[in-house]
Amino acid sequence: MAFTNIQIQKIEKAAAKFMYYRRPPLEIREKLDIGYRIEGQSVYVFETIPRWDKPEIKIESPIAKTTFIKAKNHWKIFWLRANLKWYHYKPVPYVKKIEQFFEVVDADALGCFWG
Repeated sequence: MAFTNIQIQKIEKAAAKFMYYRRPPLEIREKLDIGYRIEGQSVYVFETIPRWDKPEIKIESPIAKTTFIKAKNHWKIFWLRANLKWYHYKPVPYVKKIEQFFEVVDADALGCFWG
């Protein structure tokens, strides 16, 4: 089930605030940037860099993921391990609001998202 328009607006507002503070400076965004995407019941945060042999093509590297669990009315947080599998983020496994997800990713207590 997809998000409602109101939920999408909340996600976009929280993501815009996160992006405002977290994105690299404007002068290097062609070489390194971050973004987000909404897919189904999940929100992904990813890094983009140009492909080495075709700089006009951007490569996305996932950083974090959250999935809304409607039955429990919370967001489950995941991080991507080197084996390319999503794992539950143990320090803060769930949050009630999407804004809190972005706060957890930004703080990155264990270095799982930003290294």
